[in-house]
Amino acid sequence: MAGCVFCDIVAGSVPAAIVYDDDTVRAFLDHRPLLPGHVLAVPKVHYATLGDLPRDLVGPFFVVVQRLARGVEAAMRADGSFVAVNIRISQSVPHLHVHVVPRTKGDGLRGFFWPRTRYADDAEAQSYAARLAAALPPAAAAPA
Repeated sequence: MAGCVFCDIVAGSVPAAIVYDDDTVRAFLDHRPLLPGHVLAVPKVHYATLGDLPRDLVGPFFVVVQRLARGVEAAMRADGSFVAVNIRISQSVPHLHVHVVPRTKGDGLRGFFWPRTRYADDAEAQSYAARLAAALPPAAAAPA
């Protein structure tokens, strides 16, 4: 897609430190990492959000993300990893991308997380659960 920096990275017209590349996925270092070793995984075809990714690509794409999470942890000697997808809000590039960030205890990312709240009671929680379940599109509605 014209003007998409991630499409340009996939095309090779914008340089990036490539971590992984296959027929459908390219992964590269984030140029503004939260921590060293912060990787972005993108589908090579432009899809704006996770909801746009065709169903038959979800599994293969996330198998690569899973491999990246394991590799990031091993390479960076991390205690774990943070894997995240922003959808529109805080999505700085409108091309689906998954962040894989190495984590270690005391790495300073505490402020990265948002404040937590509680439901007033179990009835309120069940009300939200029912509302969410009712809003789920049927499996056949996912992009093919």
